[in-house]
Amino acid sequence: MSRLLPGTRALRTLEAAGRHLNFTRAADELGLTPAAVSYQIKEIEDQLGLVLFTRTSRTIRLTEAGLALVDATTDALETLNRAVAKAKKLSRGTEQLKVTASAEFATRWLLRRVDGFRKLHPDIDLRFDITYDVRDFDRDDVDIGIRFGTGKYPGLCSARLFENVIIPVCSPELLRQGPPLNEPRDLLKHTLVHIEWVRQGIVWPNWRMWMAAAGVEDFDDSRTVVMTTSTDAIAAAAGGNVVALADFAMVANDLSEGRLVRPFELGIKVPPEFAYFLVYPEASAQDARIVAFKDWILAEAHTPLADAAPRPWDEF
Repeated sequence: MSRLLPGTRALRTLEAAGRHLNFTRAADELGLTPAAVSYQIKEIEDQLGLVLFTRTSRTIRLTEAGLALVDATTDALETLNRAVAKAKKLSRGTEQLKVTASAEFATRWLLRRVDGFRKLHPDIDLRFDITYDVRDFDRDDVDIGIRFGTGKYPGLCSARLFENVIIPVCSPELLRQGPPLNEPRDLLKHTLVHIEWVRQGIVWPNWRMWMAAAGVEDFDDSRTVVMTTSTDAIAAAAGGNVVALADFAMVANDLSEGRLVRPFELGIKVPPEFAYFLVYPEASAQDARIVAFKDWILAEAHTPLADAAPRPWDEF
């Protein structure tokens, strides 16, 4: 009987085609051509003796048989994915701990500190999954993660790491060579960079908000430069030609090591609804590896960070 069933690759094609109801979009997702998707669907139909899709010149639709099979295929692939993730975790043993985090958080904060964890816990083999994708602990081969969000995730424990304070930063070269920065209004003589980010009606601090807090009420933000990510904004500031708004925690090392400077002390807190959170499954709360990592990272997050000394005209 099992010989009548399509293989896993064919089932993935069927699931994608049924979800998109568009062979071209399914092909893009799977890395195939639309013709290859169409051919695989036809093979499945011939193999099962069923018509799964009705096709017109412009659209495709699932038949009742197709809908039943796609639903079952989706459930089966989900079960298989979860089983594979569990098998991978079991195969790597209890010594390894895999942490998932965004590239920005990993490179600008976490990886600068992991040697301390390894010295404290040489018995734990720490590995990393660096991605902006939100991993599913049931489906993906990860144990613990850092997410930026509200901290409210069903089935997961979460612990806030630190407050996010947005500050202006620039290169030492800009201070030496550019128009002087003696008061906040002097920033109008420079190129100003920030990111745009809005979630649930909450806006990430931008230059208009910072200028208002600094008492510059006639600020025109139409000439500011908007970057896609904070990493891009920080890189632009380090390049020497702009002043950027950046998360203090993400640039603390750059400040203490002199790659960036903080021309003014004024910072704006990100609304408390959002922060970086350590997250892990509730079922893993007593796992000794996760307890060790949680205790270590919370201690690191609450350790005062070094900063460049404030300049005398920063009192305003």
